[in-house]
Amino acid sequence: MARIVSRALPLASRSPLHLPGAALLRSAAAALALPPEAPAASLLSWRGLTATHEPSLAATPPFAGFLAGIRGLRKLRRGQTAAKRPQPQDSAPPPPPPPPKESEIELIARIGVEEDMPDDAEVLNIVEILKLNVPMVMKIALDGLVDSNYSTRDTSISDVGKYDKVEVSVLLCNDNFIQNLSKEWRGEDCTTDMLSMSQYIPDLDVPILMLGDIVISVETASRQAEEKGVTLLDEVRLLVVRGILHLLGFHHEASNEAAMDLEKEEQLILKSLRWKGKGLAKGSQDPSKLQTDSFDGQVTNSQKKAVTLRFYRPKFKYIFCDMDGTLLNSKSQITARNAEALREARSRGVNIVIATGKARPAVIDVLSMADLSGRTGIVSEWSPGVFLQGLLVYGLEGRQIYKRNLDQEVCREALIYSLEHKIPLVAFSQDHCYSMFEHPLVDSLHYVYHEPKAKIVPSIDNLLETADIQKVLFLETPEGISSALRPYWAKAIEGRAHVVQAQPDMLELVPPATSKGNGVQILLKHLSISPDEVMAIGDGENDIEMLQLASLGVALANGSEKTKAVANVIGATNDEDGVAQAIYEFAF
Repeated sequence: MARIVSRALPLASRSPLHLPGAALLRSAAAALALPPEAPAASLLSWRGLTATHEPSLAATPPFAGFLAGIRGLRKLRRGQTAAKRPQPQDSAPPPPPPPPKESEIELIARIGVEEDMPDDAEVLNIVEILKLNVPMVMKIALDGLVDSNYSTRDTSISDVGKYDKVEVSVLLCNDNFIQNLSKEWRGEDCTTDMLSMSQYIPDLDVPILMLGDIVISVETASRQAEEKGVTLLDEVRLLVVRGILHLLGFHHEASNEAAMDLEKEEQLILKSLRWKGKGLAKGSQDPSKLQTDSFDGQVTNSQKKAVTLRFYRPKFKYIFCDMDGTLLNSKSQITARNAEALREARSRGVNIVIATGKARPAVIDVLSMADLSGRTGIVSEWSPGVFLQGLLVYGLEGRQIYKRNLDQEVCREALIYSLEHKIPLVAFSQDHCYSMFEHPLVDSLHYVYHEPKAKIVPSIDNLLETADIQKVLFLETPEGISSALRPYWAKAIEGRAHVVQAQPDMLELVPPATSKGNGVQILLKHLSISPDEVMAIGDGENDIEMLQLASLGVALANGSEKTKAVANVIGATNDEDGVAQAIYEFAF
């Protein structure tokens, strides 16, 4: 009778199973490379297989099962120690030589990680565990062939006794990789949790049984694990078991009876190894088919959760994000989901840069409520950023690298207009705000929008003598701005300044030939960043240049029509966590 031997690290196999009539099993650990004479597995022709190092197999003792293996190892060592002791001259004659050994079947498991998968501690730990686990599953599954009585199983592989080696490979990948593989291998353009691709050729007379390749998407596995309430390792183990059973002829899609047979054999193996397993999850469906919202031809998926982002490699190194109307909702607050999306993006190595019409203290204040400000946050006095519509730009270590002031005569005209028409106006000077008179709308700029509280100045001359003004902002009803203020100031300051409208009830006057996009461009040059590495998210007309500059510009659905017209993608509204949705859908 042939014995099955797994190539692995010492003391790898923990199987307590001893099936009647099963082959005598010998366990070692998961050797990850075939010997020179073995043909290369098909997965090696696929891009991205990260081969792991082959451990030394020297002095690995034979044993059956985990505990038996430990005892066998200790006995071997005691025997070696005893052999070194001097023996009495009248000792008994040595025992007769043992009978010839049975032929052994060597189990070979290759474990790989697709090259586009970023390094993730949990995934790398699972790889190491699979080096031990895969041979254990192979051993039990191959034993089960001896007395298998499943009428639904393809019995092409029923006796492995004629082989010297049995090989299987396991590749961990992301959704994108397995979707492309499914399209090429099966002609199905969809994401799945696991693909098993048989390499077995029945009539091929070779000493190696190449079972085939098992490809597992850790992204889908992660979603399914969360749905089932198990760990990612539990789900990956289950998929390995199912993949090996598929390669041995179990196909649950053939019929209900076949599905029951697979489930029964699967549970036998899981129970033997004391592993958790809960059948097929709803998450194994193609996530791309779980459509929830459609905008600009893009399909979103509510099932994609932040947990899956661990297994994506970011498509962009930087995300430039607007604040009012974009990151902040209609209540000028950042939602928990938007905040979590920003944290996830940062955890994946994406740099978040705020590009806003707001003053820097306002951004720090509002993001501090979500623990996103300060040295460990995304904005602080030491981080890069674009503020006041690009008129103030801070670079590395928060150093000011650009500043542009509004012409003083334009400032004077705007302040006089504010006094004469009793229309509140706020003048922005770096980290400070000034106004000519108290007004509830001026107070709302501080209490609602978190801008620095405006200081009331006694005269226009006093203000212009004590502060450099970067921009002024009128506060009026949307109707008042569209019908009177905007037409008037567009003509009055032509050539000397520029009109900007980020919010329906706010009109800003800024220096000519400046914009938020110009500030972003200055910062990109300072940081040596290519626009190809940038994704930008905004909503207002002041975001148009920024979205056009970026490799991918996302305009939220609540944005102006002009902004949406230049965007690459139109996302959800700011009240529907549009920033989070854009990050989850397009940044990874």
